[in-house]
Amino acid sequence: MAEQNSHRSAAASAFPPPLAPISQSPGPRASRLNQVFEQALARTLRANSYANFAGCFPTPARHVPASLEGVWRQLNAKLEANAKAEFDDIVAERDAVSHLNELDRLVGDARARRDQEGENAEGQEKTVAHTLGAEDLYKAHLTPYLQEAQSTLNTRLEATHAENAELAQIVQAQRLEIERLLSRLGLVVSDIEGAATAATQFSRQHHIRQDAIQMDEEVNTRPGL
Repeated sequence: MAEQNSHRSAAASAFPPPLAPISQSPGPRASRLNQVFEQALARTLRANSYANFAGCFPTPARHVPASLEGVWRQLNAKLEANAKAEFDDIVAERDAVSHLNELDRLVGDARARRDQEGENAEGQEKTVAHTLGAEDLYKAHLTPYLQEAQSTLNTRLEATHAENAELAQIVQAQRLEIERLLSRLGLVVSDIEGAATAATQFSRQHHIRQDAIQMDEEVNTRPGL
């Protein structure tokens, strides 16, 4: 029986304790949110002063200023009521108070852990600078600068690799274009050579024909033939 109880207590201790329920009352951040909204709404209402409102309606402002001021007050009151109602609806719809209270709790826990770790670190032995050797001091001072320089060089190297890859693509495209142009140029040269050969043959045949015509004319012009 005692062994069973010990097993149960060990199993129960293996699980973390349940979190405390989140309060629905506005915490520091929820209160600050309401304060910011109130301040923004107040600035908006101050901007819609009676002087600015009356400037938009100069004729009623001269003849019925009391009525115009009443309309202005009703308008501001309606604007304030609608803004507050819409703000409350958004806060309720998003469950903003609970989430902000949860954020307050998480920040408080993180600060508590940080303070606890700081207290634990204070109890540990600290390394004093003058107890380090020359090489350790050199590395300690130089390491941050070397890390920053390495990060900068890595960034530049990546940029250079990207530029080289882009240039390689451009060069490859230019090579293909040159090969295409050379192929076209070869076809043009072949056409020119063919045209030159044809022209030479035509010129030779033309000369032979001219010589035959000339000989025939000479024969015809001789007397007695």
